[in-house]
Amino acid sequence: MQPWSREQFVEKLREVGQQQYHDQHPFHRMMHAGTLTREQIQCWVANRFYYQKKIPVKDALLISRCPVRQVRRHWIQRIIDHDGTDVDPGGIEKWLRLGEGVGLARDDLERDLLLLPGVRYAVDAYVHFVGSRKWVEGVASSLTELFAPSLMKARLAALEKHYPWIDAEALAYFRSRPPLASRDSEHGLETVFEYCKTQAEQQRAVDALKFKCDILWAQLDTIYQHAVNPPTDHLP
Repeated sequence: MQPWSREQFVEKLREVGQQQYHDQHPFHRMMHAGTLTREQIQCWVANRFYYQKKIPVKDALLISRCPVRQVRRHWIQRIIDHDGTDVDPGGIEKWLRLGEGVGLARDDLERDLLLLPGVRYAVDAYVHFVGSRKWVEGVASSLTELFAPSLMKARLAALEKHYPWIDAEALAYFRSRPPLASRDSEHGLETVFEYCKTQAEQQRAVDALKFKCDILWAQLDTIYQHAVNPPTDHLP
């Protein structure tokens, strides 16, 4: 079979976001409607932090397995964005400040004391995926960033409107991230199109993006079941 055209390939990737991205998850809908409690927001922030701090670990794995120097040179900026520099605290530090802004202790976040097992399992599965599949599939899995800017803008607006008890300065992560996600998604899209030469390789890229969407959805499922809809029946 002939490979898809660029337009066909991009459309199939975007269809994944339209159908499977976690912006439609009930937890996000509650957040944007302003119906989450303080404790539910705290649960989300604490558990999402585990994902945030694993992003540069995932990216380091991808770089270590990528044979293309130009891709590595560009991709390393993602690690810097999250780990920070002497002049920019980076995404992980900004998320820690978000945690403090919603009333959590930094030490509790860094030691994973509030981490739910299902979230740990999902995030670790994603890191394992990137470390075990072809490097370009790891790139494709990052393309959830195609859909992230609009979600983060909506999230920021909802947090500012409905949760005024959160310190405005603690929301810095959501203000800084959309342009970075747009930049990274453009590079990721160019990379998968360049290095997925056959339709089979293109399909594996689409499947990698679907897997990443499943990982994001699974995290929210765990948080939702714990913080919003906990089971009422317990085995003796």
